[in-house]
Amino acid sequence: MTVEEIIKKGKEVIRIESEAVANLEGSINDEFAKAVNVIIRSKGRVVLTGMGKSGLIARKIVATLNSTGTAAIYLHPTDALHGDLGMVRKEDVVILISKSGNTEEVTNLLPMLKRLKVTLIAMSGVQNSILGRECDIYLNVSVKEEACPHDLAPTASTTATLALGDALSVALLEKRGFTAEDFAYLHPGGSLGKRLSLQVREIMIKGDNIPVVDENSSIKDVILEITSKRLGTTCVVNSDGFLIGVITDGDLRRLLERTMEIKTLTAKDIMTKDPKVMKDDYLASFALQQMENFKITTMLIINDDNKPIGIIHLHDLINLGLRQR
Repeated sequence: MTVEEIIKKGKEVIRIESEAVANLEGSINDEFAKAVNVIIRSKGRVVLTGMGKSGLIARKIVATLNSTGTAAIYLHPTDALHGDLGMVRKEDVVILISKSGNTEEVTNLLPMLKRLKVTLIAMSGVQNSILGRECDIYLNVSVKEEACPHDLAPTASTTATLALGDALSVALLEKRGFTAEDFAYLHPGGSLGKRLSLQVREIMIKGDNIPVVDENSSIKDVILEITSKRLGTTCVVNSDGFLIGVITDGDLRRLLERTMEIKTLTAKDIMTKDPKVMKDDYLASFALQQMENFKITTMLIINDDNKPIGIIHLHDLINLGLRQR
């Protein structure tokens, strides 16, 4: 194949699969709504099963359902006939995936599943098939053609099935009123979860590690505090411990550019008043956004009495993976 032929074939595959997904819109009907309502009312889990490529798609749908608030498990159809059918409870809803609707390993499960009296949902490309006839609900994932030139390897059909699984998951998410906070609870270790749940208080520098000087401190003491705490800045407080300003190493450099007569100066003479501050219950991702907006590298954290209780550094937030990609 020439380069032009390769590019043409690649574009053809994308066209075929995109059309397969677009045509699914007609499959979002009363049966789809019935499937959503049955799952919502169920007190059990959603059990998905499928063989081969359909099994792989089933696993992906399981992952999406679980991450969006609907408990789901995958059941291998062959293993089910050798003991794993015990995973299925009568409160569950079972989704059986098969392009033809006649996959032997999947249809062999029907008598046992019916005996358990679980609700059965077929996700197939042929309504007049075993699954289409025997299941309680039929979700149509038929496609006009596969991207495979021999019409053998499941391509457009698996893409369509995956898309319908996503549609089902999102419809369930909306029906449940699943929130961003719920999502964060289920994804505490990932960057998404951190952006949605990690609070400033959980990551801020606090205690003796906060750089703080009194307003009457000498420039020497200011430099020592900034240097020892290694954050490039220090809080300035009054005699009552209230935050009244901030001094950065940049402030010191600009001071030296203006004058060398600094021996008699104190912290309050060179500090920046009204520094950017935040409470400790804000999301860390919001703190990052604010710091980038104001082009600052540190954010001071205060309590209700306007006393410094912490500080966070821009680089620490970025290293946590909080920046949107």
